[in-house]
Order: sequence, then structure tokens, then C-alpha cells
Amino acid sequence: MNTKLLDILVCPICKGPLKYDRENQELTCRPDRLAYPIRDGIPILLEEEARKIEKFPDETY
Repeated sequence: MNTKLLDILVCPICKGPLKYDRENQELTCRPDRLAYPIRDGIPILLEEEARKIEKFPDETY
């Protein structure tokens, strides 16, 4: 994922920053607990395409 592109992309819901998850090929939004897929190198930033994240790997609760 291009770092310059990542710097300007934001969550379409809260307008917060997105984090690139290389392993799952997703952009994640922690506040909204959503993961947006990246297909063929293109981020799909549609709420209906996002999957809900129950718990992030670094959360302990």
C-alpha cells in the first residue's frame, strides 16, 4: 500500500485515520471497529463492504 495514499485516506464514517493491515489486506478503523477490504490494490471504503471487528489482536479485554 502506498504510504502517501495511506496518509490521505480516512474512514468514511468518522473521518479518522485508517491503519493498513498487510496480512489481511484491509484498512482498519479502531473507533468504528471496522475493516475495509483492499481488492486488487484498491481500498473499498464502503460501509456495506466493511466487516465488523469484535476485538483487535492487541486488546486484552
